[in-house]
Amino acid sequence: MPHSPLPLLDLSDFLAGGEPCRRFLQALRAAARDVGFFYLQGHGIDPAMGQAVMAQARAFFALPADAKERVAMIHSPHFRGYTRVGGELTLGQTDWREQFDVMREGEVEPCHYGDSPWKRLYGPNQWPAELPGMRPLVLDWQERLTGVTLTLLRAFALALHQPESVFDDTVRGGAFQHLKLIRYPGRDRTGSDQGVGAHKDSGYLTLVMQGEEAGLEVLLDDRWVLATPIEGTFVVNIGELLELASNGYLKATLHRVVTPRAGVTRDSCAFFMGARLDATVPLLALPEALAKEARGPSSDPANPLFHQVGRNVLKGRLRSHVDVANAYYGELEPLL
Repeated sequence: MPHSPLPLLDLSDFLAGGEPCRRFLQALRAAARDVGFFYLQGHGIDPAMGQAVMAQARAFFALPADAKERVAMIHSPHFRGYTRVGGELTLGQTDWREQFDVMREGEVEPCHYGDSPWKRLYGPNQWPAELPGMRPLVLDWQERLTGVTLTLLRAFALALHQPESVFDDTVRGGAFQHLKLIRYPGRDRTGSDQGVGAHKDSGYLTLVMQGEEAGLEVLLDDRWVLATPIEGTFVVNIGELLELASNGYLKATLHRVVTPRAGVTRDSCAFFMGARLDATVPLLALPEALAKEARGPSSDPANPLFHQVGRNVLKGRLRSHVDVANAYYGELEPLL
């Protein structure tokens, strides 16, 4: 197994109960507080399904440019679909990757000007006609990853000495789902080291399935540490919603992806799970011993965090995809 400074946890220990569960919760709390990242094994998802998803992603990115452009995100006010290389920004700088974004399938929800504009995030996904098997496979994969994250969310509640159901009201009826299939071209094609710039994730939890090529880096003690791929695991990181809910006891950590070496591409699949868009993030009443160690959430004044989930998610989408923002959300300049 490759060496990594990131902890390795086994979800089957939590499900086993008893002493294995107690040790898991202790390790989970330490990993989430001290590092903000960990590897997860024992999650119960067949590796063959992950391989099928990655194969489907490769098939999509291999489609002709015009086929991918027919499902480009600019056609979706719900921020779903294809983004070409260089078409997304992090902190105003170009990210050199192409990707396909999927969220929870749904109906368009009518809303009026000025009335909770985040409701425009609800809607259908786009799917390429050339790959009819992509929709059922990716949606099934998204549901399975949601199950893993909901289990982890219950574990976090117990690790923080809260009722196991403390987050249930914020996810009941459908946790926020956002999945990205991603391909990073090699350095010879980009002329840049920035696959995706340094950032924190805005939801509760993120699961990343990595291919064989490394590139994900985590900022630990002021140095960038490589999250070396480990077969059969997900890389899990804490999002800003958990940091907010725990008053900074848990840590949302800066991370980035560096461009692969020349002549090589890097494939990955990232899944972001959050609260329902109409939910408000709770501030947990931590026991005294934990509350004394809570550092308060870390927020960039230029990129403030909102406890109202939909507003937080929409702000991130508007900043990342300026073309979609300009096409469908031109009146929302203050959220940028």
